[in-house]
Amino acid sequence: MKLDVVLGLQWGDEGKGKIVDVLAGRYPAVARFQGGPNAGHSLHFNGHSFVVRSIPSGIFREGATNIIGSGVVLDPVTFREECGNVAKMGIDAKERIRISKKAHLILPTHKLLDAANEAAAGKGKIGSTLKGIGPTYTDKISRHGLRVGDILAPDFKERFAKLKARHIQQIKDLDYQCDPDENEAEWMDAIEFLKGFNLIDCEYFVNEWLEEKPMLAEGAQGSLLDVDYGSYPFVTSSSTTIGGVCTGLGVAPSKVGHVYGIFKAYCTRVGSGPFPTELFDETGEKIRKIGNEFGAVTGRPRRTGWLDLVALKYTVMIDGVTDLIMMKSDCLDSFETIKVCTSYIVDGKETDQFPFDTAAEITPVYTEFKGWNQDLTGMRKEEELPDAFKEYIKFMEDYLKVPIKIISLGPDREATIER
Repeated sequence: MKLDVVLGLQWGDEGKGKIVDVLAGRYPAVARFQGGPNAGHSLHFNGHSFVVRSIPSGIFREGATNIIGSGVVLDPVTFREECGNVAKMGIDAKERIRISKKAHLILPTHKLLDAANEAAAGKGKIGSTLKGIGPTYTDKISRHGLRVGDILAPDFKERFAKLKARHIQQIKDLDYQCDPDENEAEWMDAIEFLKGFNLIDCEYFVNEWLEEKPMLAEGAQGSLLDVDYGSYPFVTSSSTTIGGVCTGLGVAPSKVGHVYGIFKAYCTRVGSGPFPTELFDETGEKIRKIGNEFGAVTGRPRRTGWLDLVALKYTVMIDGVTDLIMMKSDCLDSFETIKVCTSYIVDGKETDQFPFDTAAEITPVYTEFKGWNQDLTGMRKEEELPDAFKEYIKFMEDYLKVPIKIISLGPDREATIER
């Protein structure tokens, strides 16, 4: 059987949570393969709204197994809080979730170190969510991290104290004032909660599962935030592209089947970094308001702009996308004119390639479309869609050379058209 994958193709916030929730009913297992609690996936169904951060979005599907993979960084306190929230829906997280022993732990001092690094960066800060993600991945790469499996070791507290002392010295070196013992007791209590879960050897579990049954892998953030191929240095700390699936779950590339690439009908971004099609006018504010573009975890207003097909084609290529999924098309229902960026002017030359130096001055070249000026939210069949919208879809498919298989016309599960 194959491992199908859902990836965000922009700067995150594309709507992956809804789509995984929609698709999860077809898969007996859903796995998160990278990222941490800085990634909030919003789910809306049966009149309820939820935001999951570390728990895979298949948690609300009866009978589904949910896997937190080795490439994930886990905050025990946030995780326990999430489990408490799903328990209010009558869901026993311990029955539905498996956690890789190789996933790394976010310590309280990781968050303090995150804040210290941002404070030291001043105007050059990257816009971290301050959840300790970057420092945790730094410890992972430098081979100092603590992993979930370590909590079962008899000398776990000694290992914790050693890493904490390392962090305290780093924080002092940055001249940042804080209480290094803050939230430690709560964190240790959450570690005891974590011990009650089924901790697995992820690579064996996933590969054995795929011998008999399919699985859906769920990415966090977006491909343009990939540490290698995103708009560096304004990126996240993990591999958000297709390669991260293999390393985060311990599977070979040959196991990957469909790659579902999700994008919004416009662009958004949170925090610092380049954004060629960003709008600073009333149009940008209108998109933000209609799309409710505020962070699911941070609440921060997102930067908004027209759809960037140059960047989208770049991530489609890198991820080997087989099926495109377009979100929030309905948010453009009331626009007379809709623009999409089809090339850049960089250093006086026109190009359709995403540049190495994303800090360079990039001027977007737009193709304009007449708006459909029609409410799409109640439509459930492709034949109901207006001709202007269908032309918009066809243009994108011709440009990207990948079919758009799913169109989302609202946050609820049912507000979805499959083609």
